[in-house]
Amino acid sequence: MTKPLVVITGASSGIGEATARTLSAQGHPLLLLARRIDRLTALGLPNTMCRQVDVTDGPAFTAAIEEAEVQYGPVDCLVNNAGVMLLGLAHEQDPAEWKTMFDVNVMGLLNGIHAVLAKMKARQGGTVINISSIAGRKTFPNHAAYCGTKFAVHAITENIREEVADDNVRFITIAPGAVETELLSHTTSDDIKAGYEEWKDGMGGVIAPQDIANAISYAYQQPQHLCIREIVLAATRQQP
Repeated sequence: MTKPLVVITGASSGIGEATARTLSAQGHPLLLLARRIDRLTALGLPNTMCRQVDVTDGPAFTAAIEEAEVQYGPVDCLVNNAGVMLLGLAHEQDPAEWKTMFDVNVMGLLNGIHAVLAKMKARQGGTVINISSIAGRKTFPNHAAYCGTKFAVHAITENIREEVADDNVRFITIAPGAVETELLSHTTSDDIKAGYEEWKDGMGGVIAPQDIANAISYAYQQPQHLCIREIVLAATRQQP
């Protein structure tokens, strides 16, 4: 392959799908991971391996990466995009939803990092791009546990960036505002979903997954000696 391997989690829709299409068009071989394998294969991208993997399953995550590396060479970039957003008030929300978010948004991200980082350090190169949120920088109503997971993503990314800077490995945080994806559909409260949709309409619409994919591509395509540590982007009319 003329370009190195990129791994994208949560690639079956939204930001992950847009990023897969963008980086594939740039000539990168891909390993796409998601629970909905049919959505991955339907993308029909060249030089792409699709695997049904739950990111909370560390051994399965690592096995898929090792399989892809046999075919396409070492992972040069991991895009940790898989995530869930389950909104609710702290005194009402089912704690099982909190656990789901921390398992996917935090442990899933750490599983991916663990699967690629030692080899990147040994090669003295590589990039990990973690998809966080503006909710990793400030709080929002009904977002307590979700914000907790995204504050964790910000902290983990910056902490490891400092640890591996001397190894020439880049860690990058992408923090979108509201994006038109399936993320809101995970929330079980109809009232909260309706309020969120009203908020989106009030700003004249939100940004598209392709906007985030463009930011990911921009950060990744910089020369290895340049690390864009964080990109925060949202609709111009989004105030918080």
